[in-house]
Amino acid sequence: MPHFHSHHDEGDIGKAYDSRLMKRLLSYARPFWGWMVIAIFLLLAITGTELVRPYLVKMAIDNYITAYDRPLIAVKDKIIPGREVIKFRGLELIRENYTDHQLPGERYQLIQEKGDYILIHGVIDRKGDYTVIKSGDNYTFISPEGIKFPGTKVTREELKELRKGDIKGLINTGIIYFGIISLGFFLGYLQIFILQYTGQKIIHNLRAEVFTHLQRLSLSFFDKNPVGRLVTRVTNDIETLNEMYTSVLVNLFKDIFLLSGIIIVMLRMNTRLALISFSVIPFIFISTFYFRKLAREAYRLVRVKLAKINAFLSENISGITIVQVFNREAEKNMEFERINREHLEANKKHLLVYAVFRPVIEFLQSLALALIIWYGGGKLLSGELTFGIVYAFITYINQFFHPINELTEKYNILQSAMASSERIFLLLDQKEDIKNPTNPKPLTNIKGEIEFKHVWFAYNEGEWVLKDVSFRINPGETVAIVGATGAGKTSIINLINRFYDVQKGEILIDGINIKDVKKEDLRKYIGIVLQDVFLFTGDIKSNIRLRNPKITDEEVVRAAEYVNAHKFIESLPKKYDEDVKERGATLSSGQRQLLAFARALAFNPAILVLDEATSNIDTETEILIQEALSRLIKGRTTIIIAHRLSTIQKADKIIVLHKGRIREMGTHQELLAKHGIYYNLYRLQYKEDFNGK
Repeated sequence: MPHFHSHHDEGDIGKAYDSRLMKRLLSYARPFWGWMVIAIFLLLAITGTELVRPYLVKMAIDNYITAYDRPLIAVKDKIIPGREVIKFRGLELIRENYTDHQLPGERYQLIQEKGDYILIHGVIDRKGDYTVIKSGDNYTFISPEGIKFPGTKVTREELKELRKGDIKGLINTGIIYFGIISLGFFLGYLQIFILQYTGQKIIHNLRAEVFTHLQRLSLSFFDKNPVGRLVTRVTNDIETLNEMYTSVLVNLFKDIFLLSGIIIVMLRMNTRLALISFSVIPFIFISTFYFRKLAREAYRLVRVKLAKINAFLSENISGITIVQVFNREAEKNMEFERINREHLEANKKHLLVYAVFRPVIEFLQSLALALIIWYGGGKLLSGELTFGIVYAFITYINQFFHPINELTEKYNILQSAMASSERIFLLLDQKEDIKNPTNPKPLTNIKGEIEFKHVWFAYNEGEWVLKDVSFRINPGETVAIVGATGAGKTSIINLINRFYDVQKGEILIDGINIKDVKKEDLRKYIGIVLQDVFLFTGDIKSNIRLRNPKITDEEVVRAAEYVNAHKFIESLPKKYDEDVKERGATLSSGQRQLLAFARALAFNPAILVLDEATSNIDTETEILIQEALSRLIKGRTTIIIAHRLSTIQKADKIIVLHKGRIREMGTHQELLAKHGIYYNLYRLQYKEDFNGK
């Protein structure tokens, strides 16, 4: 079976975009598709508010701010529906719009001449070469053809009256503008809340799935994969996916809506100016193509160097005792400096790519603005374009380049997400070595009979750890397994719990093959006390009951009393509520071992396994445990693995393993009498007072 660690490294990034991975990522968003659709519709509405704002400003400029010189039509005694009448010097005037040139009536025009506002009778071309004659507050404008247009100066109060409609229109436009930005703010808040909520729910479910899957994998998987790397999968890699869901996936729709909307609006306002503005788009595509290629390689290099730093730090912090004992700090500093320098150089290359791309895009944006000013400004001076249109184009082109400028960040997130998702899915696709049977047999109220029948087992193919091992343990018996390091003692314990599966033979519990029952059903009847006791962060009580609500406080105390742990627990400031730090760092090895005994007893197993449980304990603590052992093993099938032969002399049966095979089996006295392997082991441990028995 392929191993997880051999397929993917921190430096591997795969494709920048993988449709297969993306499809699988989207499957996690499927339960929340309703919220995602709402977020997309909100984005569409938000985009609409962003698109309408420049157009409103354009309307304010063209229809009100710069519209003072638009012709005024005298409409005395006429009612024009929906049009406001301006009463001025006995005249009733309306502002001419683009369809009013067919309306009958005399035309007037308000123009500005050397700081004065003048109302003239008639309409003149402001770009024409007119002769101006001034007499007091009276003006005469004479066209090149000799046509005269009389006019009079307008006072400040009269100007306000004439522009009352413009002021009212500006106020209304301002109110609408404020309403739109307020709506955009509210919709933006709602959209971000929904998107972040959805993203966190997706990540919550994915993280739970990964953690649950990890707990189902066999120990062989953890033998081959560093803990640090697995923790990175559940934390950093999954968090990277959160950025993709919230920053890239849905917001990509916003970019599409915004760019499409800007193109449509600009083309509708002025096709020629729009096409001139868009002439830089091919250069954007070329720049993006090269950026994508260079950024991918630069990103890969940074990830490789970062992986080296992580590996170095993990190894050296774990082995800090050795480093300090042998005084190798300076050498390790030099080694880290080299790796750190490589990471710095990789980051500089990475930053260089981004440092070039952004200025290129900003240059193209400035070029587009220059084209608008050049062409649009010329048409503005010639009267073919209004100032409002030129302003709107400048604003839209800035909006157009905003998502393009953000492309670098989104591309980086997408690359990280693809790499992280590939590693996560590789982990999720890791098959369980130890599977539950399709039709499991019930395992209830077991007596504790254990039988090995011709068992062969190897961690690695062909390297047999156990070779044709057969033995039987009757219910309630205490059996010890001894042998040199590597003889296969711990492997037997692992096989009984079905942490691994045998390659040949079978293991029976109460006559039932353990492969035919659920792992959960099997393990709830087996209690283990290991040599290296693992305690979780929490308190004494939670470490004994392991958060099993069925185990009451009274049962916790009773278990502690049975194994002589109650006395030291009561001496702690908070007693059973005393805080336990990571791995039980604040407790002695003997205290941790006593808690392990209490934990095993609290679960009341039918089968008890002691895997060298007293090897790290001082003499005083060992005496306490030996006193408790007789009570602990009573009525239980007990398997003891021990280097100290003094702890197993009262065992009903002793099994001697040598190089994966059972070489001797019997009681303590029987094995001594054989003068075999056990006899030699016993003599080596007690050579000073050995009496030859």
